[in-house]
Amino acid sequence: MSFGPPTMPQQPQWGPPPQPPVSPRPGWARKRVAIPVAALTLFVGVGIGAAGGEDTAKEAAAEPAATVTVTAAPADVAVEDEPAPEVTVTETKTVTAKPSKAPEPKVATIPGDGTYVVGSDIKAGTYKTTGPEESTIPNCYWARLKGTSGDFEDIITNGNATGQTTVTISSSDGAFQTNGCKTWKKVG
Repeated sequence: MSFGPPTMPQQPQWGPPPQPPVSPRPGWARKRVAIPVAALTLFVGVGIGAAGGEDTAKEAAAEPAATVTVTAAPADVAVEDEPAPEVTVTETKTVTAKPSKAPEPKVATIPGDGTYVVGSDIKAGTYKTTGPEESTIPNCYWARLKGTSGDFEDIITNGNATGQTTVTISSSDGAFQTNGCKTWKKVG
């Protein structure tokens, strides 16, 4: 029997055996990578800077310019029995179209049921109808509106006519609504 420190049984190792530490690269190896990277970065920067100048030149070249071509014989040369020298002039002009106004409505009548926008569908003015269309329940409903949202608050004024009716539509009205009425004719 021996007396001394107890010994531990050896444990199996898992994985690859440990590797010795890697020494850093020598100075010359780092320079071999850094110098080409710096040069490449410089060339890319110069290329980007040069490309910016080409856009300005392209924009200037895209603008149309007047072209004049003149063909003539020199004044000090005597030319006998020849026609006068030809002069050719070519000029290029750029014309910009003017925006057109919105067409005014040509309708002097309001044909029937619907909601008509004042200023684009119908003109402001005084309109007259002979009354309701013939139906089982004759009724001519009309309304002057602030807008076309369909909200109750849009109604400026309205009415239910059983006979001839005249309504004045203001240019400040948003729309005019009619339902069950005969054709409205502009009278003023």
